[in-house]
Amino acid sequence: MTPTYDLNSIVTMKKPHACGTNRWQVIRMGMDIRIKCQACGHSVLIPRARFDRMVRTIEVPPHGEEDPS
Repeated sequence: MTPTYDLNSIVTMKKPHACGTNRWQVIRMGMDIRIKCQACGHSVLIPRARFDRMVRTIEVPPHGEEDPS
């Protein structure tokens, strides 16, 4: 089962970035996923299969899946 994420979702990765944070924003989706570090702004392009293995949690759900209450 693949995690549910969408464009602009904030995800936590298993390994931290060199700047020390492991929070990333999904900024491009396709065969590859481009993510942007929330601390320093650096972006990285990762193949989707590898990205799915590296995601630990999804902190901000994609639009349309928020709790309606």
